[in-house]
Parts: sequence; C-alpha cells; structure tokens
Amino acid sequence: MLAHAALAAVLVMAAPHRAAAFEIFGFKFFEDETDAATDIINPISYTASLSLAPGVTADGDIETALNDASVLVSDASDPVSGSLGLIAKAKTDRKRLVATLYENARYDGLVDIFIEGRNLADLPPDTKFDTSRPVPVTIRVTPGPVYELGRVAISTGGLPVDPAEYGLVRGGSANSVDVLEGEAKLLRDLRNQGRPFVAVTGRETVADAATDELDYSLDVSPGDVVPFGETWVDGTTDVDPGFVAYMAGVKAGEVFSPDELAAARKRLVELGVFSSVTVKPGAAQAADGTLPVQVEVAERKFGFYGLGATYSNTEGAGASGYVGYRNLFGRAESIRLDASISRIGATVISDEAREISGPDYATSLVFKKPGVLGPDSVYIGSIEAGRQQPLAYDREFVAVTSGVEYKIDEQQKLSATVRGEYETIGDFLGERDYLLASVPVTYTFDSRDNELNPTEGIFAKAFAEPTYNVDDGAAFVKTRVDASSYLSLTQDDKLVLAGRVGYGTIFGADLGEVPNDRRFFAGGGGSVRGYEFQSIGPYYPSSVPAGSGFNPDFTDTPTGGLSLFEASLEARVAVTDKIQIVPFVDGGTVSDDLVPDFNEFKLGAGVGLRYLTSFGPIRVDVAVPLDPGPRDASFQFYAGIGQAF
Repeated sequence: MLAHAALAAVLVMAAPHRAAAFEIFGFKFFEDETDAATDIINPISYTASLSLAPGVTADGDIETALNDASVLVSDASDPVSGSLGLIAKAKTDRKRLVATLYENARYDGLVDIFIEGRNLADLPPDTKFDTSRPVPVTIRVTPGPVYELGRVAISTGGLPVDPAEYGLVRGGSANSVDVLEGEAKLLRDLRNQGRPFVAVTGRETVADAATDELDYSLDVSPGDVVPFGETWVDGTTDVDPGFVAYMAGVKAGEVFSPDELAAARKRLVELGVFSSVTVKPGAAQAADGTLPVQVEVAERKFGFYGLGATYSNTEGAGASGYVGYRNLFGRAESIRLDASISRIGATVISDEAREISGPDYATSLVFKKPGVLGPDSVYIGSIEAGRQQPLAYDREFVAVTSGVEYKIDEQQKLSATVRGEYETIGDFLGERDYLLASVPVTYTFDSRDNELNPTEGIFAKAFAEPTYNVDDGAAFVKTRVDASSYLSLTQDDKLVLAGRVGYGTIFGADLGEVPNDRRFFAGGGGSVRGYEFQSIGPYYPSSVPAGSGFNPDFTDTPTGGLSLFEASLEARVAVTDKIQIVPFVDGGTVSDDLVPDFNEFKLGAGVGLRYLTSFGPIRVDVAVPLDPGPRDASFQFYAGIGQAF
C-alpha cells in the first residue's frame, strides 16, 4: 500500500486575551478563582490523556515527543469555548501529532482522538458534550515503523549537485525536519553561488509501506548568477541617503551574495542612527541585468544623555553623566561628553590599602566619523582629562588622541592611534611630570559564539605602543598579547571550560624611565582574582628612612613592572537552565625585568555564581589569595555582567 505524505509544518497561534486582574510584568495579583475563565464564552473543562495504542511496543522517546506536542495535554487545565471549541482544538492537535510523527520519520502512523468515547472523525460540528463534569478526551497513537529515505532524485536544471552533502541519500534519515533542513541548505548554497531567484518548482514524497522507505524527489529552478546593481535608500530624513548607500558597502557589479546583504545591514545598524534597518534584494532585475539593493531605514532620536550615582561605605560616593549627539553633519558623525567623579568622602582606597586625598574624576570628549577609509572604518578623536588614585600611584593627566579603527572582516579588527599626553605622577619616589607622544596599535581576533557568554571560539588581542618622552628623550615600546579559548564538553553546553593567558613586556627603557601608568600591574578582577587591584609584583619599602625625601604615603605599594604573565582557568557548570556554578583558579606575576619571574607567581582561587539573562550572565565571584601580600585582604568579592573573560 502506498501512502502519499506532504511534508508540512503546523503553526499554532494563540489569540490575545484581556487581563482580568491587576497584572504587572506578567504576574497577576488579587485574581479571583473565576477570573481565568471570564474571557471565554461558554467555558467547559476537559481531561486529556495520551497513550500508544494497545499492542504497540513501548517507545519512551516518541511518547515523550507526542506528549510535548499535544496542546490538549499541555493545556488541559485551561477551559475551552463550548463543545465546538473542544472539537476545533482536537482537530488542531491531531495535525500537530501527525506532524510530530513525520518529524520522527513515521509516515504510517495513526492518530485517533476520542471525546466522550466517540472518534473525532465521526463527530459532527454541532455535537454537544455533557459539561456537568470535565469532558474526557483520549488520544491513542499508533506510531508505525521508522522510515528511511529510499529513491532520491534532485533536479537543479543541469547544475551538478551531490545529494550526500545534504543527507539526502538512500538509507538516510527520512524525518521531515532532516529532509527539509537538507533541502533548505541546498537552496542556501545555490543562493550563495549568486543565484537570488532560486526556487523549488516541484516536490514529491511517497511513503512505501512495503519497504518502510520514503521516496523523495525535488525539482529546483536555480536561476541565473546575477550581479548587484544600484543601492536605493528609503526612510531617511536627516541622514544623507547617499552616505547610507555608501556605508551599506554593496558594490555594483559584484555577484549577488546573501552574506554581503547581511554584512550591509550590520554596518548600518552599527552607525547607531537608525531604530530599524532592512536590506533586501530587489524583486526583479533591472534593464541592465543587475539586481538592485533596497535599503529601508527608520531614524532614531539623535540626542542622548544619562546620569548615574553610586555609594559605598569604603569607596565613598560617586556620580557620572554623559550627553551626546549621533548625527552632527548628516553622515552619522557622533560626539559624546562624559564626566564622572568618585570616592567623594573616601580617605582610603580600601580597608587594606593606602590613604588618599580628595576624589577621583574623569572627563572626555569623543568624536567619531564613520566611513573615512571605506564602509568598514571609523575615525575616532578625543580629548581626555582626569585624576586617578590606584594603589600604586597618584596621576593627573590631559590627553589628545586621533586614530582610525578598521574592520578587516567579521572576526578581525585593527586600530592605530596617535596620542599626545601630559601627566603628573606621584609615588614613593616623589612627583614627576611627563610629556609623552605614542602610537598605540591594536589587533583583535574574535571567533566567539557569544561576546558575553561564550561557549566556543577564541578571543585574542595583540597590542603595541611605541612611546617617546619629549622631556628627556627616553623611548620605549610596550607590548602585550592576550588570548582566551572556550570549549563546550557537552552538546547542550552544560559544561564549558574557559582558559585565558596574557603576556606582556616593555623594552627600550629601565623601569624608572617608564611612567607608572604605562607599567604592568596584576591583581583584581580581570587579572588575578582574590588579590587587591594592582597588588601583585615588586613593592616599595615598608618604611621611609629619615631625610630620604621618599613619600611615606606610598610605603608597601607596588612599583609596577616591565613584564607580566597571567593565566586563568574556569569550569562553567550549569546546574539549571539559568544558573551556573563556576570554580576557577587565576595566577599571575609581574617582574621589573624583561622576562617574568615565575618564582614570584601568585595564585588565587574561588567560586562564582552566574544567573543567565537575555542580556548576558549576571556574575558574582568570591576569591581568596593563596599567597597574600601586605595589601591583600582575606578575600575579594566581584560582581558584573558577562563572564569574567
């Protein structure tokens, strides 16, 4: 016997309903027991059970899949609207269950639904059920045998296609999901060859009950390879449409590519001036045979601002604010002014650290102009000033920068900047002024699957900054390389190992010739957890000889170093869908030589908690120093958004 089966997807839509009680964030309060049914006309209750037909060999997997798919079972506690509503819901459920059988390659299966003992197929629409008690609904399924693919025939207008690349071969999986995924991949591959008008023109599936095979044939019209044409822009008011087309970066004459359209949309979204962006190919070719590109945008508000405040019993009070504009001259140029003040009222950095005098502050004015060296580039210029009091030094500075950031591809980025800076730094040795010119260059590689919660991929950054001291002619080069890698040990990402290493060195000058803020420090969040921020490395003496002229406020503070090594290892263990437990160990060393001194290697260990949200993990870590120094507390507490690295 031959049975013809159309591969289909069932879309079940739920109608919106009025909230019957006070509702906020999806939770109802003061709801009467009868409120849940007040929106349903003639509500009736029912009970539902699903089982395999008598004589069918038990199969837990298919029975679980059927129960999960059945809305009669999952929604049994919700009343339906009258007898007709129950019949309609049962018919919808039968379609869902048949689709589930197809998804499990069971094309000879039977689904029978009985309401009050009568088969759904025999019930007229005007049937009335006894509603004096919940109406009994019984679902009985005969799954049938698991099919394999039999004869496979794919026609693509003469183009060579290997069905094996798509899993469409005799003996392969015949479940509808795999077949349709293979078909979709074939169409994607043809589109990626530059064929925008590829289409399925015919499909036939025949389930042969005699052989338990599904014969499958597919006719595809590949269409021609078509080049891109002009880019058209709709929806702009204040942004230059010609600039939008330029930043989309779709070059006329290049072969059609879905990936290029996706990249164009991403570029436009990253401009920050649009609330929505659509980039799509034209419906038809132009007279010259090219395919126009249609860009549709909606502009957002260009002005923005924000304010914030903090308070800590150890760090004092703080405030911050920013204001900016995103479209200065009509081409997505942006300017942003930031200002912050912190440690108001504080007298020490922390319980274990040195005394400080007055608050810290920072201010910056940043200008960005996209597209200076092509659509994948942005010019960034800034003026910065501030006062900082970390553990190792006091610093006041003003700096001017001018540079370009260039996106090489989706995984690689390169930036180069010219920086001029005047700063005053005080430490154990006294106070010194520096006038510096430098050219920081950064290369970034990022193949992580998720920036805030990666489970696979690599993140690497290489940094070099040649610096010249205008005052005394000293010159040095600071270099640093950091890399992190992620490995999921389970298919569902329930156990992820994460590792990080960092190495840096400064060459060309002695330690005393390098300004403190350019030296290497380790310790704290993002470095070696468990230790005070910047507390790892060589230290100044713990006392000041009389008449030496040294600053007693900086006794037992780190000098910083010319070289650094850091490493971290974490195991991110999921205990529920939302919660992870993360044991970790960090290590690091800082040396005043060009090569790190591993005899002074410091270890910290701890455990963290992650709560996974739609915007990234909320992170809480507690760590202890295994070899504490004079400035380290017995433990450190860290919190933030995103994984530690």
